[in-house]
Amino acid sequence: MSNTTFNDLLEAGAHFGHLKRKWNPAMAPYIFGEKNGIHIIDLNKTVAKLDSAAAALKQIARAGKKVLFVATKKQAKDIVAEKVKPTSMPYVTERWPGGMLTNFATIRKAIRKMASIDKMSTDGTFDNISKKEKLQISRQRAKLETQLGSIADLTRLPAALFIVDVHTEHIAVAEAKRLNIPTFAIVDTNSDPTLVDFPIPANDDASTSIAVVIGLITKAIEEGLAERKVDKEIAAAAEEKDENTDKEKIREEAEAMAEAVKAKIGVSDEAGSVTVKRIRKKIDNKIERPKR
Repeated sequence: MSNTTFNDLLEAGAHFGHLKRKWNPAMAPYIFGEKNGIHIIDLNKTVAKLDSAAAALKQIARAGKKVLFVATKKQAKDIVAEKVKPTSMPYVTERWPGGMLTNFATIRKAIRKMASIDKMSTDGTFDNISKKEKLQISRQRAKLETQLGSIADLTRLPAALFIVDVHTEHIAVAEAKRLNIPTFAIVDTNSDPTLVDFPIPANDDASTSIAVVIGLITKAIEEGLAERKVDKEIAAAAEEKDENTDKEKIREEAEAMAEAVKAKIGVSDEAGSVTVKRIRKKIDNKIERPKR
């Protein structure tokens, strides 16, 4: 996998950093060298960091938690929306709404407002208002959809943030840090990798580089979601097996009890068989009765 990843990153130009004069000294451990005044990122370290980030995000997805993707720069927004949408994870590709994490209650109010407008359009409220009011509400709904559409299902704070370009998304990084939310990010040579928990050194300006990294990350998340589904199926099967085992145990005990009753009352085989059948029927009714 690592060799494939290395070649994919190389072909995508993920190793090209910024001009040498624009570098951030904190990126020194991830820089391989310099060519024509441009820093070259060490892709071996990129692969290692990418693997550890993917493994951590896979476990977060397997636990049923949400990862919020943040990418508002032009080169990244469409790529993130396209690749993240199939995973059902939330993402922000328009302007980051200040206080989205630190003032999450207000964001939830905006989301509820969007839901109430949707309800108005279906319960007949729109039929009883003027065209002007209807137009104003529709515009408000469109604005909310643009800002919050992809996070409409985010009912609680995300378990982690994945960021494309920590330099551009510095507000999101600061909010996550304040709330101790783990951060994963593509970090170029002009940024500070110490600002995030899982930095991935790579070109964050080229769409090809962003697409490869996001593709590998979303694949890991999809694997985590698939494993979560399997875990649920195994748990359900085990629960059903335990339930069946309990029923069988009850039946065996009932059989023994019925035979004991038959011997104690000293009835004929025919009468005893009737007694055993009655006890069996009562036990079966008890077993099959649905729990309330």
